[in-house]
Amino acid sequence: MARAVVAQAPARLTSSRQIWNMAKGFGLGFATTKPLHNRPPLKQGKVSPKSPVPAHIRRPPYADKGNFPPWADRSQVHNEEGKRKMRASGRLAARVLEYAGSLVRPGITTDEIDKAVHAMIIENGAYPSPLNYGKFPKSVCTSVNECVCHGIPDDRPLEEGDILNIDVTVYLDGHHGDTSRMFYVGEVDPAAKQLCEVTQEALLEAIKKCAPGVPYSAIGKTIQSIADKHKYGVIRDYVGHGVGAAFHSHPTIFHYKNTQPGVMQLGETFTIEPMIVQGGIKCDTWRDNWTVVTKDRGLCAQFEHTILITETGADILTRVDA
Repeated sequence: MARAVVAQAPARLTSSRQIWNMAKGFGLGFATTKPLHNRPPLKQGKVSPKSPVPAHIRRPPYADKGNFPPWADRSQVHNEEGKRKMRASGRLAARVLEYAGSLVRPGITTDEIDKAVHAMIIENGAYPSPLNYGKFPKSVCTSVNECVCHGIPDDRPLEEGDILNIDVTVYLDGHHGDTSRMFYVGEVDPAAKQLCEVTQEALLEAIKKCAPGVPYSAIGKTIQSIADKHKYGVIRDYVGHGVGAAFHSHPTIFHYKNTQPGVMQLGETFTIEPMIVQGGIKCDTWRDNWTVVTKDRGLCAQFEHTILITETGADILTRVDA
């Protein structure tokens, strides 16, 4: 979810307005007019009230006021206790995501998925990190078809042939674990399935590049090369980020080829979450100020993990067996 917040700008951005536009999705890419798939246009449904959180659940600092916390300007590097807490939050996020995916079928609404996710997170003594972050009204993000990210769960039933990203973040014992992946609703078009498979491949190959001293820019270079091979676009307007006790922090992880300065640090945690599209990379943001869709309605796929930089490379924390 945190990819809407941009902590620092690429060197070629020169004004605060450009940075804001990047964060809001009025982006840097291009659009095409040729129809890219046969799915009906995504429309906003009815959004139900927020689910309640019991008083005993530990909340992140933004939970009550619904503000956007400042993007922390330092990497989150952990001692052994911090690593243990990050592993626990990542493992819970993975379990919740696996459960959410088991619910995906034609006819279910994303609102129903949200309620089930919320209940599981609360039952495990955690807080659903998206809830009231910048007044986001739900406990999980659900992005269907051409939705790039930050889809708000609503009463629209999922339809046969849809592709769906579910983005789960939990706040457990003062630490956030953040993960997402794609799910198929019944039988999907081979082109949609290939887009999802390539996006997952790009994420996993990028993780393989990670280790202490490796430039952050190696991530975007790897993802861009895989997308280019399949003639896909890589969204530039939304980014990965440091994660830990703070929901978002340095480093900003660009998923396209870039010259970002800085190298990975031992004990650091951050997300990698490429959004790869069929067509142009320009985005529109709906009037709800959250839902981001491709301007040309090309399908979008996204996969995300929280990783920990170790002496030998990187551990994926958002796995059930982590």
